[in-house]
Amino acid sequence: MSQSPKILAFAGSLRKDSCNKKMVKIAIKGAEAAGAKITYIDLKDYPMPIYDQEIEDTQGLPENALKLKELMLSHDGFLISNPEYNSSMSAAFKNLIDWTSRKAKPDEVYLCCFAGKIVMLMSASPGGLGGLRGLAHTKEVFGNIGSLVLPQQKCISNAYEAFANDGSLKDAKQQQDVMNLGKKITEFIVKLNK
Repeated sequence: MSQSPKILAFAGSLRKDSCNKKMVKIAIKGAEAAGAKITYIDLKDYPMPIYDQEIEDTQGLPENALKLKELMLSHDGFLISNPEYNSSMSAAFKNLIDWTSRKAKPDEVYLCCFAGKIVMLMSASPGGLGGLRGLAHTKEVFGNIGSLVLPQQKCISNAYEAFANDGSLKDAKQQQDVMNLGKKITEFIVKLNK
C-alpha cells in the first residue's frame, strides 16, 4: 500500500464527557503509531433529524448526512467506540447508519459508504458487561450492510471508575489492549491493500 490507511474514528455517544469518546481516542493512538491517518469526529457536530422517509422524499438527505457520507467514502475503515443503550446501540449511532445508508444521488450504489469498509468495535459502559450486548447488535448490522467487522474487540466495564482524569485507562493492560485495536485495524488494512 503506497499510502497510509485512512481511518475515520468516532464514538456513538453525544455526551461531552463520554467514556466511549475517551476510549476511541486511546485506540487512535495505537492506529497512529502503526502508521494510520486518522480523522476523529464528534457526532454532536453532525446533528440530524430522526430518519423519516418523508423528509428524504421532500428534502433529500440532510446536509450533515451528506458530509458524513463523504467522510465515510474517503476512508478505508472505521474505528468506533459504541455505548450500549438498553442492550443495543445508541440512537445517535443508529440514526447515522439510517441516513448515510440512503442514496444521495439516483446513480449511487446502495450502501456505498459501508460496502467493503473495515470496522473495529469497542465499548465502555458503567455496567458489568462493558457494552458487550450492544456490540453484538452493532456487529450484526455492519455485517448486513457490507462491512467487515474485525473479530478483536474490547469492552470496558465499570467505565466511570476505569478512566483517569487525563482520559487514559487506569489499568495499563486495558490501555494497551485498546491501543492494540487501533494497531490491528491499521495492520489489517495495510495487508488487505498490498
